[in-house]
Amino acid sequence: MDEYKGKTLSWRFADGIVELALNRPPANEIGLAMLDDLERFVAALPALESKASALILHSEQKAGFSAGADLRELYEEAQKMDASSAVKGVRAFLERIHAVLNRIDTSSLTTIAAVHGVCFGGGFEVALTCDLIIADKMARFCFPELRLGLIPGFGGIPRLKRDIGNGVVRDLLLTGRSINATKGLAVGLVSQVAAEGEALRAARSTAMQTTKFDRGTSAAAKKFIKPLPTEELRREINIFCDLFARPAVMEGLRKFVENTGAHPYLP
Repeated sequence: MDEYKGKTLSWRFADGIVELALNRPPANEIGLAMLDDLERFVAALPALESKASALILHSEQKAGFSAGADLRELYEEAQKMDASSAVKGVRAFLERIHAVLNRIDTSSLTTIAAVHGVCFGGGFEVALTCDLIIADKMARFCFPELRLGLIPGFGGIPRLKRDIGNGVVRDLLLTGRSINATKGLAVGLVSQVAAEGEALRAARSTAMQTTKFDRGTSAAAKKFIKPLPTEELRREINIFCDLFARPAVMEGLRKFVENTGAHPYLP
């Protein structure tokens, strides 16, 4: 399938490049609907890999790449269940999202995240599956999960630890502070900073460069330099579920849902 348009995203293949566009207002919150669409994409990925060289992930939402998990949906679904059932539901969701993101992480394609605006929480974790992050100068990256009594749950910390120094990982996780694209470039998170609104154009130019190389060689090089941190990813799910069972988490989610600010996810 060379083209697809779902409820929350779309993709198309042309000239050796696959482009996956997130498009769920207001800020590409990742919930059950987007997970369904991502699973459809992963199901189509083997056929796309047979003829493509690169995959670009980007957002069609003005607010940014993604504000992260759909916390309102998470809270509302949890409220319908007893505590034990809610934890089981969260674990099932995490197992599914990890399967999707691990598949993108290990794709034979050269993967590029073109990031603008907010790239927070689960959205940041999606970007971290990619081989390269190209960010416009207004992009910001953040893990705000500790404010809810949680840790990132989509695989972000193991992937970030794989890529950059522990000092930066601890700062992002334990302070909840955001960093901009320039700082991201300095610490090795971002591979290129583009002018405002130009991240996708820069990503397309980079993707075209990858079409010049033998795909088997590129795939072998990627497998060598980017191992999947399988054990740490499993541990992350367990820690997240243990924390989710605490009353403090429901209280944090309740405060988030009841926040009337335009962007309650901002630090």
